[in-house]
Amino acid sequence: MSPADVAAALLSALLHAGWNAAVKASRNPPQAMAAQMLLGAILVVPALFWSGLPKPGAWGWIAASTVLNVVTIAALLRAYELGGFGIVYPVVRSVAVLLVVPFAAMLTGEELGVAAILGILIIAAALVLLGWDAARGHGIARAAMGWTLVAGLGTAAYIMCDAQGVRAAGSPWAYGFAVSITNAMAMYWRQRRAGRGWIDVGSRWAMALPVATASMASYLLILWVWSHAPIAPAAALRDTSAIFAILIAVLWLKEPFTRMRIAAVLLAAASVPLLRLG
Repeated sequence: MSPADVAAALLSALLHAGWNAAVKASRNPPQAMAAQMLLGAILVVPALFWSGLPKPGAWGWIAASTVLNVVTIAALLRAYELGGFGIVYPVVRSVAVLLVVPFAAMLTGEELGVAAILGILIIAAALVLLGWDAARGHGIARAAMGWTLVAGLGTAAYIMCDAQGVRAAGSPWAYGFAVSITNAMAMYWRQRRAGRGWIDVGSRWAMALPVATASMASYLLILWVWSHAPIAPAAALRDTSAIFAILIAVLWLKEPFTRMRIAAVLLAAASVPLLRLG
């Protein structure tokens, strides 16, 4: 990976952590999530006139990514109910990081060097440490772990769909804009199925606008990297978002900086040069 690819993946991770922290800090996170997705879709509609539509070969991947995204969100929300965000989120991301490596090898023939594989394993270990730190003294129910594994598998699967789709689309921008629209449509469908009706954007636009902008920028950055760089190392770097989330929680929410969290941050930092070399 080039220095530009590494920087873009890390910036994507930082933006991803930032907008997720804003959603979690809102009074109604599910509604805030839905509002930012819908507003993001509205914002990118004019951009499609600039980028054009993705090439026909990408639409199957777009459909698959959208379906997998809905399934993953459903599994995540159920896992959060049973196990809590602090435990579930890092474990989901670590499962996804580890699964992307064999998926990429099977689907694209991607071969990684020893340094890259070691870097990916280190990031997975850092994420597991965060989950362990959150779980100490609480444990996690078997059902929560089951939903967590489903969410991790779904995350890895839609990462591969996006990585394949963006290469078939001819433009990361066209692909990203199209998926943002289809994801918003799927989220609205899910809201209706859950009996929640129309997503209230009007009363939430002040929060939703910067969150939607950060979310879209994060997504487009990683799509740009996946359009030409190795998938698994870039996905692993993007999943350092969990590490950035910890730093945001410590600095912004004044949460404690435990030894486990310090170790996770140091491990994630050590992985970056390995992924660059690999």
